[in-house]
Amino acid sequence: MVGANTMRLAELTAQAITPDQLLPYVRAVSGLESRLCGGCALHHGGGEAVLVAYPAGKPDDMSAVDAALAEALALPGLEHITVIAAGRPAAAPATAQSTEDTYWSLPLPLVPPPGRAGQKVRNLVRRAGREIVIDQAGSAGAWTPDHAALAEAFIARKGDALDAGSVYIFRKLGDYLEAASDARLFSARDASGRLLACAIGDFSSFTTAFYMFAFRAPDAPPGTADALLSELAAEGAARGHALLNLGLGMGARVSFFKKKWGATPFLPCVETSWTPEAPKKRGWLSKILGR
Repeated sequence: MVGANTMRLAELTAQAITPDQLLPYVRAVSGLESRLCGGCALHHGGGEAVLVAYPAGKPDDMSAVDAALAEALALPGLEHITVIAAGRPAAAPATAQSTEDTYWSLPLPLVPPPGRAGQKVRNLVRRAGREIVIDQAGSAGAWTPDHAALAEAFIARKGDALDAGSVYIFRKLGDYLEAASDARLFSARDASGRLLACAIGDFSSFTTAFYMFAFRAPDAPPGTADALLSELAAEGAARGHALLNLGLGMGARVSFFKKKWGATPFLPCVETSWTPEAPKKRGWLSKILGR
């Protein structure tokens, strides 16, 4: 019999609106254990904990975030905590480091924006369609050495601009696709079958589809990335999803691609990290006196 906690965790993935609420993904790329903490996801292991605090139905409810954090901070052996939420939690010390970004989204079914901008997108997709063929696959074996080579080439091009955490995740994408039954790999190939680009979509949530990762060869035809996004979005719409989470802004170039399709910011992402202060040890006299 499946335990109540497992069932509730499964419900969290079913209601996910951010990638870090997709438990098969988190488990595959991080190896962390997950549990519910005040109705939010807490990923933890080795004294580290990440609280993904977007309460169901009210993702910007900071009072609920603070309550979940209080529960997380009470866990034994906690050495470092990161909170990902719509704002900075009240309990974060002044010395805690925060970074801010925003998740971008598109409504499904996907429709290019009106006017010249939308026509340009349609033309790009149409042009790419004359030179590439897109297929999709999932589960074991979907991530081939050719896909890994695309990711490695991207890592090499980015160099020191890419943080170690991202590099680690990119090298675990094969494990992710094997672990997440509702994740799909979209591959764009030329007429000879050579892999030119790929994108991973996750459809584990009941309401929100996720554009998770994408890699493209420098010589891929113009519009290849747009064609992959269009295919991924079509799959989400066919499954009944109402929203496509395109991920964080992550700089002007990435944001431009999203804006080109008419994407808009829909959820703040504030990441705050600190080392909790260890509780002070009580002396023997204060224990006797009950102080």
